[in-house]
Amino acid sequence: MDVVGLLVGLASGAAGGNVAGKVMNSGMGTLGRSITGIVGGTGLAALAPMIPGLEGVFAAPAEGGANVGGIVASLVSGGVGGGILTFILGLVTGKKG
Repeated sequence: MDVVGLLVGLASGAAGGNVAGKVMNSGMGTLGRSITGIVGGTGLAALAPMIPGLEGVFAAPAEGGANVGGIVASLVSGGVGGGILTFILGLVTGKKG
């Protein structure tokens, strides 16, 4: 993964975590939601190649440079993964703000 894709993935993970946390009114705070989102987004990008049907969805571009497909994949994996992990953590902890 290139640096641009990584930065986009981290930022979208933080954003996805904050959106999910706000929607469910979690008491984790902005920093907690951001960190959880970053971890979830990075985790989804790492696990996606192991999930049948998603093998090539979040793959880095073959030529090694930044391209629109790689950036979109980073954006989606970060946002979705960050939102999912934050949602799950919010349910498990049961913290309401």
